Amino acid sequence: MKKIAATTLAALTVAGTTLALAPVAAAGDMGSEHSGSEAFSTTLNPVPTNNVTGSGTARIHLDGNKATVTVDVKGLLGGVPHAQHIHIDGQGRCPTAADAGVHNGKKSMSTSDGMKAYGMIGTSLTTSGDNTPTSALAVDRFPMGSAFHYERTQTVTDDVAKSIRANNAVIVVHGIDYDGSGKFTNVLGASELDPKLPQVATSPALCGVMREQMSGGVAAGAGSTQGLQHTGLMSAGAAAIAVGGAGFLVARRRKANGQA
Repeated sequence: MKKIAATTLAALTVAGTTLALAPVAAAGDMGSEHSGSEAFSTTLNPVPTNNVTGSGTARIHLDGNKATVTVDVKGLLGGVPHAQHIHIDGQGRCPTAADAGVHNGKKSMSTSDGMKAYGMIGTSLTTSGDNTPTSALAVDRFPMGSAFHYERTQTVTDDVAKSIRANNAVIVVHGIDYDGSGKFTNVLGASELDPKLPQVATSPALCGVMREQMSGGVAAGAGSTQGLQHTGLMSAGAAAIAVGGAGFLVARRRKANGQA
């Protein structure tokens, strides 16, 4: 298993940054007019059709553009890194089974299948260093294992802060064990984001819509994977690959928005 995990990690590190990339903005950009701490939370539920049995919760305390993000998950595939992001500019919901596609003859949810629902990457929830979309697949700086606790205080862009406050931001944790083999396999074929990766490595596992936290706990409906409507993995050597991944996903985004 250690050999498999090491091989997987090496492959993902070489593959670089071909997950959905939003236009890169410096994480240090400030300018939010909001002040004072605001709390948001969600329940992370399994993404439909991906054979995920895990679960989790996420919380964000937002003060201006400074966000303290906490993610707790369990029941995911062990021995592999799990990319996780705050997604924005979508419909502010988690995907439903109706959003899934057919991959290698099997119905499942790929990253791009879910993009209409949860949007593009706004913040990469890395453990250290850069947290922009450029680090979408920074596998050496994402949590690893079947269960983990993540907590980091970081600066987010104005767009991300606004999406969180508008209840439009979605947290997605990636990496699934579709066939129950206990490892990343090619059961769903190659990732449409990078043929060097198996689809299961980039597929969404858990999803939750951030909602303003009401007094006493998680906002009602925060973790639903039903039709919540819009309300207002990268090493330095892989930088060159990011251009291709970003172009693919920008085109997808334009198509989804009805642009030429």
